[in-house]
Amino acid sequence: MAKKILVIEDDTITLKYLVTLFKDNGYETCSATDGIEAMEVAKNEKPDLITLDLDMPQEWGPRFYRKLIKNKELKDIPVIVISGIDGDHAIGKAAAFVKKPFDTDKLLGIVKRTIG
Repeated sequence: MAKKILVIEDDTITLKYLVTLFKDNGYETCSATDGIEAMEVAKNEKPDLITLDLDMPQEWGPRFYRKLIKNKELKDIPVIVISGIDGDHAIGKAAAFVKKPFDTDKLLGIVKRTIG
């Protein structure tokens, strides 16, 4: 069974690109465009990994992350931050921080090291 990645990204072009990239590399995907929607998707889908943009409408990435790690069922899901803003300090325990624009091979390498 393929590992599932929740892609949280408000930019539709980047969202579609990441979903396609992960699907083309054998992962299942689900997605959300802000932190509020993302929490519901995470609860329903129980992904193996989350990619998280920091700067989003409604509820931004660091706030979503704080809620995620307080949830007993979701707190152990690894998170890779993919953002155009410097914010690695905002999410201290993330599996990785990838700055936009990102290198696709580098991102896939991080994903593979994190969840296989």
